[in-house]
Amino acid sequence: MKDAFGAPQSLLVLGGTSEIALATARRLVSLRTRRVWLAGRPSPALDAAAVELRDRDADVRTVAFDALDPAAHEEVLGKVFAEGDIDVVLMAFGIAGDQARDEEEPLAAVRVAQTNYTGAVSAGLVCAGALQAQGHGSLVVLSSVAGERARRADFIYGSSKAGLDAFAQGLGDALQGTGVQVMVVRPGTVRTRATAGQPEPLSTTPEAVAGAIVTGLRRRSETVWVPGSLRVVMSALRHAPRPLFRRLPV
Repeated sequence: MKDAFGAPQSLLVLGGTSEIALATARRLVSLRTRRVWLAGRPSPALDAAAVELRDRDADVRTVAFDALDPAAHEEVLGKVFAEGDIDVVLMAFGIAGDQARDEEEPLAAVRVAQTNYTGAVSAGLVCAGALQAQGHGSLVVLSSVAGERARRADFIYGSSKAGLDAFAQGLGDALQGTGVQVMVVRPGTVRTRATAGQPEPLSTTPEAVAGAIVTGLRRRSETVWVPGSLRVVMSALRHAPRPLFRRLPV
């Protein structure tokens, strides 16, 4: 449960090496979150993330989780919830893929879709059911503005995020009145190690996204845009005629 200051005491991160997720975990730990689960593929990076948060006085545990193995999600995540209530679940896993390669190699495109959408549907439903059973909690789903309208440059990734976004919105509607909140986070291009050297207007940082997530949780927001100005920009792009949209430098 949240503490007397309204801060979540426990956090489950799906995608435990995500830069955005770790920035969010650091911020929440500074606000009194004390128990953190980092779920992801076993790796030195996952172990290092756990050590960093332990150095900040958090009780951190890691759990082997693979978005591409939905048959195991119920068992793996069920064991986490069996250890105690989870106040916030942050679903932060996903891959961008390589558009040019993925167009030439359909199986690579399928991997993007299975990771970003199919794996998220499975894990999201498992976590939503567990949160509903405990009677409280927040599910934060890391979407993207790329899902607002498919671009020629990244329509495979964008379509997977569009599916994820629609799923999360519908799940939030289904959970109304249960005590469980679903918050969809739509950042622009996030300047991380993976996007280094890629100039992009209205880009943001993991730290800025983390701050928006924490603020959104406090306000019980349903949708968060990072930066906030993207909401207006994407509304205009979403309604632009296709012949015009094709000519825009987006």
